[in-house]
Amino acid sequence: MNDTPGWASPGSAPSDREQPDATGARPTEQSADQSRGDQPQPPTRWSKEQPPSGQWSAPHAQIPGQSPPLPPGAGWGGGSPAGPGYGPPPGYGAPGGGWGGPGRGPGGWGGAWGPPPAAKPGVIPLRPLGVGEILDGAVSTMRTHWRAVLGISLGVSVLTEIVTILFQKLVLDDQATRDTLSDPSSSAREVGRAMGGVLLSSGGVFLVTLLGTIAATALLTTVTSRAVLGRSVTIAEAWRDARPQLLRLSGLTLLLPLMALAILTVGTAPGILVAVFGSPAAGVALAVIGGLGAMVVDIWIMMRFSLASPALMLEKQSIRTSMSRSSRLMRGAWWRVSSIQVLAQIIASIVGSIVVIPFAVVAAVLSGDGISSFMGSSGAGAGWTFLIITGIGSVIGRTLTFPISAGVTVLLYIDQRIRREALDLDLARAAGVQGYGAGTTATPGS
Repeated sequence: MNDTPGWASPGSAPSDREQPDATGARPTEQSADQSRGDQPQPPTRWSKEQPPSGQWSAPHAQIPGQSPPLPPGAGWGGGSPAGPGYGPPPGYGAPGGGWGGPGRGPGGWGGAWGPPPAAKPGVIPLRPLGVGEILDGAVSTMRTHWRAVLGISLGVSVLTEIVTILFQKLVLDDQATRDTLSDPSSSAREVGRAMGGVLLSSGGVFLVTLLGTIAATALLTTVTSRAVLGRSVTIAEAWRDARPQLLRLSGLTLLLPLMALAILTVGTAPGILVAVFGSPAAGVALAVIGGLGAMVVDIWIMMRFSLASPALMLEKQSIRTSMSRSSRLMRGAWWRVSSIQVLAQIIASIVGSIVVIPFAVVAAVLSGDGISSFMGSSGAGAGWTFLIITGIGSVIGRTLTFPISAGVTVLLYIDQRIRREALDLDLARAAGVQGYGAGTTATPGS
């Protein structure tokens, strides 16, 4: 064995077949010394008292460029059940530090480990999101930036509900119209005139509600996009950012229902024509089949263009370009995105119903109109007390549901762009995250 200071096999010990004598030299070494005669030999630097097996090491002379040896019990394997000489150094796997990180087990390397966690400057981590993370991001936006979110939702809801109540009481609450529609002896012209007035008034209510939804969507889109970066925004700042796109957003919001209505008309038109000019029974059956098919196409198209609104607002695109962007982002992800959208709408509807129904019951009791006002959908014939109390419930319900619907749509858009275009790298740079994505190559379209 070469007696060179500073090198030793960890855990090695003198062989049982070659025990050293009292001078510390093995028999082979003694033979070599006798053959060399009286030549001077360098003094040995080995200790006469060797430590037990497993702890024996060479003298601690350090070779230039080599790390100093670790003391027994420290370093790789001190106290490790696998035996001396193996295992992670102290601190690896400790909570909050080293490769192990929290929850990776006491050994660090021995537990399950993966890539480092994604940066989270705002309400979501900058990586592809799960369903729970998208819903949590929408709720976290409302909770973290509640001044802007609830201020926008409350303001839009109050204005919308005031106009709706005025329409219901001053326009729809027409005794002559109700008498005409309930009188079997009314002529077709009178019924048509009354129905036209009702449809016109209902269209006005729908338009006001739609405009309120457009305004809330535009402003909440801006707030949510800033919340992803961990930045707050005031209502005035959100308005300045969203105002240039409001007209285009209004056109997009009106275009999609018109497309759905046109498809439904095309689907039911053959059946209506057959019912008028041929067999009524066959025409009704054909209209039902065509209507069901048209509804399926409508659902597919509405979901395919469901990400057009955030694309229009955040990318400052035209209506046509934003619809094309939504179509590309939805390619191959229609079922996933649609399911999350439907789930978000169900949650919003449940939250809204939990708030609105108690107010409607209280309004029916206090107004004296009874269950007839509670079951009435248009509010025609209801008193001011009923309309005001139910209006308060509607305001609270919309204030809570607007942020959920708008937030989920925006986060779905961001999630799809992260999956396909590595948007997380741009978001990290915009949020000021240092070194995020360094040394990695993004692969768009994955």
